[in-house]
Amino acid sequence: MINIVLFEPEIPANTGNIMRTCVATNSHLHLIKPLGFSLEDKYIKRCGVNYIDKCVYTVYENIDEFFKKNKGEYYFLTRYGHKPHSSFDYSDVSKNYYFIFGKESTGIPKEILRPYIHRCMRIPMSDNVRALNVSNAVAIMTYEALRQQEYPNLLFDEPHKSKMFIEED
Repeated sequence: MINIVLFEPEIPANTGNIMRTCVATNSHLHLIKPLGFSLEDKYIKRCGVNYIDKCVYTVYENIDEFFKKNKGEYYFLTRYGHKPHSSFDYSDVSKNYYFIFGKESTGIPKEILRPYIHRCMRIPMSDNVRALNVSNAVAIMTYEALRQQEYPNLLFDEPHKSKMFIEED
């Protein structure tokens, strides 16, 4: 199972986009308070379009509650990571993988990262930007894990074949 964890997310539009990605990939979303918005926020609903009601998510009071309730392999996407996101093995579909992303303004605190420094990673990019938008980073990370798992239970064709323009032979 792919799990996306947002530590203290601040921007509703990012979380709405991530909710849509989680629905598209059958991933579970974990939100760690405090949230910088209400889950009823119109921006979340606009970005998630009409998919948010299908998003499986859990909200936690703090990071300690999250760790206490969830067991599996934790990976942290952070500016302190020195390994690329593609350097780890996520291919075992029987495992729970948790990809943890920090808040938009400051990321994940170092004291949370220290025990997991061997599981910290960074998506490679040029020196012209400090970080990607968190919703883009979530999509990149989620699809890398799913690629390694050969996209279990995901469709390779549009669900309604009648919408297809060209049929393959």
